Amino acid sequence: MESSPKPKKVLVAVAWPYASGSRHLGHLAGAYLPADIFGRYQRAIGNDALMVSGSDVHGTPITVRADDEGVEPQVVVDRYHREFVEQWDALGFDWDLFTTTGTANHHEVTQDMFLRLLERGYIDKRTSSQFYDPKAERFLPDRYVEGTCPHCGYGEARGDQCENCSRTLDPIDLIQPRSRLTGATPVERPTAHFYLRLSDFADDLKQWLLSRENWRKHVLNFSLGWIEEGLHDRAITRDIEWGVEIPVDDLGPGKRIYVWFDAVIGYLSASKEWSQINGHDDAWRDWWENPDAEHYYFIGKDNIPFHTIIWPAILLGYGGLELPTNVPANQFVTFKGGKASASRGIGLTIGAALEMYEPDALRYALASNFPETSDVDITEDELVRRINDELVATWGNLVNRVISMTHRYFGGVVPQPGESQAADVEVLAAVDTALADASEHLGAVRLRAALATLLAGAQATNQYLSELEPWKTAKTDLERTGTTLFIALQCISGLAAGFAPYLPATSAKVLEAIGIDTSPRQPAWGRAAVPAGTELGPAVPLFSKVELPVED
Repeated sequence: MESSPKPKKVLVAVAWPYASGSRHLGHLAGAYLPADIFGRYQRAIGNDALMVSGSDVHGTPITVRADDEGVEPQVVVDRYHREFVEQWDALGFDWDLFTTTGTANHHEVTQDMFLRLLERGYIDKRTSSQFYDPKAERFLPDRYVEGTCPHCGYGEARGDQCENCSRTLDPIDLIQPRSRLTGATPVERPTAHFYLRLSDFADDLKQWLLSRENWRKHVLNFSLGWIEEGLHDRAITRDIEWGVEIPVDDLGPGKRIYVWFDAVIGYLSASKEWSQINGHDDAWRDWWENPDAEHYYFIGKDNIPFHTIIWPAILLGYGGLELPTNVPANQFVTFKGGKASASRGIGLTIGAALEMYEPDALRYALASNFPETSDVDITEDELVRRINDELVATWGNLVNRVISMTHRYFGGVVPQPGESQAADVEVLAAVDTALADASEHLGAVRLRAALATLLAGAQATNQYLSELEPWKTAKTDLERTGTTLFIALQCISGLAAGFAPYLPATSAKVLEAIGIDTSPRQPAWGRAAVPAGTELGPAVPLFSKVELPVED
């Protein structure tokens, strides 16, 4: 007897949302929902997935919001972290840990990384020019400098990144820079900071990237392009008093570790925190010091270089920790042609969407249109079409009518099947093929394709019912009706398991209704048998049709 393969250790590392404002559907479709689907799938096939993230509570987005509101940064952090947690719960996310970068653990891990890199010569101290606001009498962190992007001409670019074209910037790059605090034209003044010697890693990073298999083309090309342009050493401290303290006293007061350096370390610190919470202090090593472990980073396109260049460089410099297996970054979501942006108020917020759509329905509508290979425009019309024409009409209708007919003709008990026909064999084969193909797609992080494959399996089952017409044969051949419904219930069992990563709440209802165990986090991929004699639960509509509000 062959032993089953040993479960893989799979790290599902998810982008850290800034606790500076509400997140929109672009964020949900870009990083968070794909991660939850992928993590659920990994657990369903029996792998040991560790899914971690948390609120990014440092850096200037927090202080900018706090300054605008006249409150302390912690007030902003607490508000939005609470909002994120509530929304993840509403959407049914299966986190191992969703924490914050404000924990003592995160500070300690970040400082340890800093000291190791400093000791190994990958961090050094330099004096450079930085923008200073003469009116506010303070140095300006990157996000406190705004101006025109030199690459695309966008007039509201920030000093760290252009939100329009996603190019990373330094404040000095901006055309006609201005202080966000006062509107004054900043002046350059010398200031001392620690720098990560990113250029030291160029050759190693290039070779590593060239060895990556099955990465999305836009991720790999973007990353290699960065290296070809030449890697520049980057300051990892800033003149700011909100963030992780520098573990050496070489720069004087009023400086902290730069958020882009500490945020990516959160994947490691969250893993360590999870280990501590669960009473196994060294459990994190099974993922981070295990060459057989796989690491997947779910992020948006604008964060690619931080996860394919900077974070791998930090890991290489530290030593002994595993690099990313894949960084399946999604492209942008646009809303009626405008790039979704929290700071510019473009795009439907997650909270607003949850007031309009049922959680699983929203998950389905977004997943069916993930921006995996190109930017995707989301409209309310498209969301409603996906929910009503696909989810409700195809999958929800299939489940409801099969269970309803089983109650109507067999008292809610799964009938004993009679002799099989070719159609019975073919539809079961179609569902099994859909599950196999979906599994292949999911493993390769092709989540849209996997969902489309599963929907095709549901369509095949509906077609099977349309051809065999059990509501008609019930009058002339009840055994044939019983066989048809028995086969349809087997199909529903397989499809519900396949849909479960996408539709966790409603899939659990379906599986429970047909007598399948839905114990949390138990391997559950595949078509479990629904034996004759099983008592079914009641037929309840899974989803409600959505009506767009009529505009006045």
